[in-house]
Amino acid sequence: MDKDRLTMLAKNPNLIEGIHNYCDRWCERCAFTGKCLNYSSHQEEFPDEGSRDINNSAYWTRLAGFFHEMVQMVREDAAERGINVDDIDEEILAEDKEITARAENHPCCEDSREYARTVNAWFDSADDLFSDKKDELTSAALMDLPGGDPVAAAQELNDAVDVIRWYQYQIYIKLIRAVRGMIRDSADIEYMPDDSNGSAKVALIGMDRSIGAWGVLYDAFDEWRDEILDVLVSLERLRKKAERHFPEARSFVRAGLDETGRSGE
Repeated sequence: MDKDRLTMLAKNPNLIEGIHNYCDRWCERCAFTGKCLNYSSHQEEFPDEGSRDINNSAYWTRLAGFFHEMVQMVREDAAERGINVDDIDEEILAEDKEITARAENHPCCEDSREYARTVNAWFDSADDLFSDKKDELTSAALMDLPGGDPVAAAQELNDAVDVIRWYQYQIYIKLIRAVRGMIRDSADIEYMPDDSNGSAKVALIGMDRSIGAWGVLYDAFDEWRDEILDVLVSLERLRKKAERHFPEARSFVRAGLDETGRSGE
């Protein structure tokens, strides 16, 4: 996509500026895709399901071309502002590396990293559990017994797994960004202080939804309740810890997503 085409897309009056900055990137479940420039540009570049097939080498070739065009546009814009993006400041790079290391060792980031590992371990050990539950629900559907809806139960389980897996790593990624911003702000480095709260809010939303999803699994698998409860307790502790370190995150207003009077399409 060239600069002129992107500029034309950006002029759409229905777009909400910056709505993509603090979203969870789950476009398939978002009511605001019609108001998001990121989504519009991606759809423009990859218009059908075939063009978005990650198993197709053509997708990666086109994606690389898309990123190349974006980089060129950034370079051109920087040049117009008198900025040489190739002029790398080694001191800034060293400082950035140090900030990243400190962020990775922050209690919230350590705990969210451990949570991601716990999720993998739990699902690795639960393969047979889901297989048995599938057989159970399939049998119930075939018998058409009154008082239950096995199809809805299966869909609820699938949705819960999707939610857990979607936010599994994103919680950590958003907390790393939030902590990096907090460190920069406390060190009086020029930064957008609200970025920490916005990033932390996305992480907290991921935790909220993940806790709800684990609750679905807790209700579905009686024999695994102790293990699931352990995960829920650790995630709740992480949530409280994040709220303590970022007390203003919950009140952060994300463009479009949290503003009153907005509605999705």
